[in-house]
Amino acid sequence: MIAYIARRILQMIPVFIGVTIILFILRSPGVIGGDPIRMITGERAISETLYNQLVEKYGLNKPFYVQYVRYLNDLVHGDLGTSYQKNRPVTSILWSKFPNTLKLALAAILIEIVFGILAGVISAVKRYSFWDVLVTLSTSVLVSLPVFWLGMLLQLIFGLKFKQWGLPYLPISGMGGDQFPQIVHLIMPAITLASVSTAYAARIMRSQLLEVMGQDYMRTAAAKGLSNAKVIWNHGMKNAMIPVVTYFGLDLGAMMGGTVLTETVFNWPGIGREIFLAIGQRDWPIVLGATIIIVFIVMALNLLVDISYAFLDPRIRYGRQAT
Repeated sequence: MIAYIARRILQMIPVFIGVTIILFILRSPGVIGGDPIRMITGERAISETLYNQLVEKYGLNKPFYVQYVRYLNDLVHGDLGTSYQKNRPVTSILWSKFPNTLKLALAAILIEIVFGILAGVISAVKRYSFWDVLVTLSTSVLVSLPVFWLGMLLQLIFGLKFKQWGLPYLPISGMGGDQFPQIVHLIMPAITLASVSTAYAARIMRSQLLEVMGQDYMRTAAAKGLSNAKVIWNHGMKNAMIPVVTYFGLDLGAMMGGTVLTETVFNWPGIGREIFLAIGQRDWPIVLGATIIIVFIVMALNLLVDISYAFLDPRIRYGRQAT
């Protein structure tokens, strides 16, 4: 197991370096466009001397490889650079936003786990029934809806319309500071963020449980006189959950990076909204720093999911032949 973990960590290094190279290429003015120095100074005219001083200050006059090596060196020492616009360390900016994004992602993954598994189990157990059709139809609709459109639809119905109709309504933006507690502000953004993932989780759970229910050991357990509920819970769920756990683990990392649209629609002060604002301002240190953190989280969760396989299925072992 230890050797497997060490190998996986070593495999992450070239992936991590490759991501940073791609990000550095994308931030080049010739690729995306926009001069970060002009974004800092605004539309007002500045002297050539001041412009060159700012370029030198942020090292933008250096060759690409020099900038990249310097950035990697700073990254190894925990320095993500300094924001062009805010003139603050990127680490402190993202650290103040990270708890808000983590709250949103954890709330969304909780919704996904509860409703995704429940819907998938009901759909598999009640195959071809009304509930199976309802789950299949609902998941198809959720998968086809753009996240930002769903968020605005929820805002319109449960925020604006409910308030007009005199019904209990939900806040449409922010995360507190008014008559609503923070957990109430979290409801609509979490549902929006979890919508597509919950649909996929339900589909995966349904297909896996149907496959497991067709195995010989499931029929043997039923022949011994066990109730249908015990057969499914004690013998089916553990094996059916392996792909689902994989999806949940990877999706948590994806949610951390997929909060850009949700946080922007609901004005949620997290890393996703910070990335959106930074892209518009060409504040590349924030964009790079936030993306690198998200990539690291995804890789770490991927490793944890792989390790969890051995606990879910004793047949899986990480010996010398593991790949």
